[in-house]
Amino acid sequence: MNDKFFSLPTEKRQAIINAGYRVFSQNSYKKSPMSEIADAAGISKSLLFHYFKNKKELYLFLWENCAEITIKYLTEYGCYTQTDLFEMMYLGMKAKINIMHQYPDMGAFVVKAFYEKDSEVCSAIQESYKKYKNFKASGALAKINPEKFVDGIDIKMMYREMYLASEGYLWEITQKGSVDVEKMEKDFTEMIEFWKKIYLRKEG
Repeated sequence: MNDKFFSLPTEKRQAIINAGYRVFSQNSYKKSPMSEIADAAGISKSLLFHYFKNKKELYLFLWENCAEITIKYLTEYGCYTQTDLFEMMYLGMKAKINIMHQYPDMGAFVVKAFYEKDSEVCSAIQESYKKYKNFKASGALAKINPEKFVDGIDIKMMYREMYLASEGYLWEITQKGSVDVEKMEKDFTEMIEFWKKIYLRKEG
């Protein structure tokens, strides 16, 4: 990737990133032309190739950018310092909603990229996913106090269930096109409250 991309004004750089997320989230990797991304970003195709030598480089940059932005926002919202799992999940939701306001198609891109089967990119995506998933899970579970939960609960299994449910919900809403952020926040809040009633030990 050409370092000149990072010297662009923030708005121009974000326009290119959002154009990539939009086009790649609507099509498979193979059927996402660089010319369409360039048009969506308001630049020429030759200039896009000046910043990124090929489609694969742009695609993997966008994937890694998702992870970096997510970690940045989760850190700023205090998710990694929480000792309450459900508070951490709530703050994480707020952080991701903020991200979606700035990068509307990022969530759909992540889901699309995760299930991408093209041999040119799928291995790199899955390896990267494992790295970030293990990082997030280990950090979250290390701070949990098992005594807050019902007797005999398998913390790792509980976390996995909630994680998969959240991913499934994200997949469902992204398949419908534009995301209603307010409804997503409401739905996630209800899910968290539901899990709290099931898994937390009753006081007294």
